[in-house]
Amino acid sequence: MDNEKNKFIKGVYVNREYSWLAFNKRVLDQATDGTNPLLERCKFLSIFHSNFDEFFMVRIGSLLNDAKAHPDATENKTDLTAREQIDGILRLAKGCYREADAVYCKLKSELAKNGLRIRTGAELSQKQYAKCKRHFETQVLPLLSPMVLDAKHPMIRFESMNCYMLFELTKADRPMYGVMAISPKLPRVYRIDGGKKVNVITTEELIRTFGATAFDGYKIQSQAMLRVTRNADFDANIDDADIERDFDFSKFLKRKVELRGSQDAVRLQIDAGADGIRAFALKLLNIKKQFCFTVKHGFDFGFMTALGGFISPDVLPALKYKPARPLPPPVPQGASVLETALRSDIFLAYPFDSMDTLVRLLDECADDPRVAAVKITIYRLDHRSRIVEALKKASENGKDVTVVIELCARFDEENNLYFSEVLRDAGCTIIYGMGNYKVHSKIISIVLTDGENLRYVTHLGTGNYNEQTSKLYTDLNIITSDDGIGRDAVAFFRNIAICNTDYDYERLLIAPKSLKSGLIKYIERETQKAESGLPACINAKMNSLTDKTIIDKLIAASKAGVQIKLVVRGICCLVPQVKGVTENISVISIVGRFLEHSRIYSFGSGDDRVTFISSADLMTRNTDKRVEIATPVLDKEIERKICDMLCVMLSDNVKARRLTAEGTYALPNIIGEPINSQETFLKGIK
Repeated sequence: MDNEKNKFIKGVYVNREYSWLAFNKRVLDQATDGTNPLLERCKFLSIFHSNFDEFFMVRIGSLLNDAKAHPDATENKTDLTAREQIDGILRLAKGCYREADAVYCKLKSELAKNGLRIRTGAELSQKQYAKCKRHFETQVLPLLSPMVLDAKHPMIRFESMNCYMLFELTKADRPMYGVMAISPKLPRVYRIDGGKKVNVITTEELIRTFGATAFDGYKIQSQAMLRVTRNADFDANIDDADIERDFDFSKFLKRKVELRGSQDAVRLQIDAGADGIRAFALKLLNIKKQFCFTVKHGFDFGFMTALGGFISPDVLPALKYKPARPLPPPVPQGASVLETALRSDIFLAYPFDSMDTLVRLLDECADDPRVAAVKITIYRLDHRSRIVEALKKASENGKDVTVVIELCARFDEENNLYFSEVLRDAGCTIIYGMGNYKVHSKIISIVLTDGENLRYVTHLGTGNYNEQTSKLYTDLNIITSDDGIGRDAVAFFRNIAICNTDYDYERLLIAPKSLKSGLIKYIERETQKAESGLPACINAKMNSLTDKTIIDKLIAASKAGVQIKLVVRGICCLVPQVKGVTENISVISIVGRFLEHSRIYSFGSGDDRVTFISSADLMTRNTDKRVEIATPVLDKEIERKICDMLCVMLSDNVKARRLTAEGTYALPNIIGEPINSQETFLKGIK
C-alpha cells in the first residue's frame, strides 16, 4: 500500500479515498490484534469486508459517475481525476484483499484450535461428505433454481450482492451455461453432525461442492461462484421529483431504490480457476478486468459474526468481550426525566449510558398534559423502534408531533419510508427533509405550556435515534431546558417546514449557513491568540476531516503556534507533523470495540474554553450540503466531562493509531500504563 501512496498524497493533503482504504486497513488490523478475543477478531474481519462492499457500491460508483460526467475534473487536494483515483484504488484494493485472505486463514486455524473447524468440500472426510451431500439434496437444493441459458431461458440479470453459481456445460457437444441463484433465505452455516470437535461448512461451500448434481444429463466443463456489486450511488433531486405540484417525494424515492439493484456493475468477485466463466461474466457485465477480484475463501463473511452459536458454552466467554453493562442512569428509575431536565441539563454518553433515559423522556411527554408539541429529526431507526412507539402515543394523545424523516439516508431508505407511513397513520405531521439538503441533524424539540408562558426541553446529540446502534456506537447527548437553545430548536423546525436556510440562530450553529463559519470563527480566534503570544489550543474529535477550507484554517493555526490535537476515526485528508506547516497538529484514529461516532469541537482552555458537540463531521458534504447542528455545551460540569473524555481518548495508547508526517498510521508510543479509552469509559465517566 505504501508504494502507491505517493500518488495519493500531495504536500500536506491526502486523497480521501486513499485515506478511507487506510481506515479499513486499521479495521482489518483489529482482526489480528491479540488484545481482542478470537470471536471479536472474526467480527472485525466481517466488518472489513462489509465496509469494502459499501465502498464499492457508493464511492467507486460515485467516481465512475464523475468520470463519465466530468472526465477532466480533478479533486481539490491532490489534483487527481476520478479515473486516476479509480485506477489507483483498484490496485490497492487487490492488495487489501490478499491481506484479508491471510487473516481469514489465521482465524480459521485459531478457531480449529478452539474446537470449531470451518470445512471446505475438499477437507471433508468420507462420512462428512455423505452427510453434507444428503443435507444439500434435502434442505438446500429444493430452495435453488438451476437454469440452463438458451433461447428459451435468456440470461438472467445478476442482482447486486447476491451469489450465483455458474457452470460451463455441454450436452450432445453443444456448449451452454448453467446458472443457479443462491437464495438468501438459506442458513449461512451448516453443522456437520458427529465427532468430538464441531465441524461446520458454509452454504456457499456446499453449493460449490454439490451444485453440479442439479444439472443431471449435462457434462460439467468448469464451475465458479460469483457475486456482482452494482453502483448504489444515485441522486434523488427534489427538482426531478417535482413533476406535479402535489407530487409525493416518497413515491419518487421508492422507484429510485427499486432501481438500485439494476445499475451498472462496479465489481465482479469470482472463484479462482474459471477463466472461461470469468470472461463470459466480464463481457456480459460490460466491465474491465481491473474491476474483477479473484476470491479464495468467500464473498460475504457475515457468517463469522454468528460462529459463537457453534462453540461450547464452557469455552465461549473467553472468546468474546465481557458483556458491556450501561452505567446507572443519570435519572434514577421512578424519577421524572422531564422534571429533571427542567431543573438541570442531562448528559448521556452512549453506549456507556443507555438510550432508555431518552425513551423515558418521550414516553413522559406523550402523557404529560403540559406538553403541547414534540418535534424530531430522524435519520436512522431501529427496525423495532421504541422511539416511534412513543411518538405514535404522543400523537394519539393529542400532542402536535412533527417528524422530519430523511428518506435519502443511504441504505435505510426503505426502513424510513415504512416508518414515515406508520407515523403518518398515527396522525404525525411528516416532512421529508429540506429541499436538496439531507437533514442529518439529531434534535428533539419539546414545547410545554406553563400558565401563560412556554418552556422548552431540547435534546441534541451526535448520533441517530436508533436503540440498537446506541449500544455499539459512541455518541454524546445533552438534554437541556435552556431557553435560547429551546427557541432555536422551535425556529429550526419552522425553517425546515418552509425550506428556509437563511436564518440567524441565537445559540446553535446550523449548516449549511452558520456551522462552518461558526467553527472557523473559533479556529481564527485561537490563531489570533497564538499570534499575540497567548496560549492557544484546539482539541477535536470527528469521524472524518475532508473540508479543504477548514483544513487550510487548521494549517494556518498550526503555523501561528496553536496546539491542535485531533481524533479522526476514518478519513483524514490532512497530513500532520510536517515541519513548518502542520508540526503543531497531531492526529490519532481509534478503532476499537465500539464504533467511534461522537463529534466534539473544543477551542481554548480554562474559562476561555468553548466546546460544541455536533451531528456533523468536517466534510464538505456535511458543512455545505446538509442540515447539521452544532450545539454549545453550556453546563460547565458537562463540558468538563466531555473535555476530560476527549483527553482520555487523546491519551489512548492501545487502540489508537498515530498519523505520521509520511501519511501512514503507526502504533502509538506507550509511555506509562496502557490506556484503552473505551474500556476506561465502561468503568465510569467521572
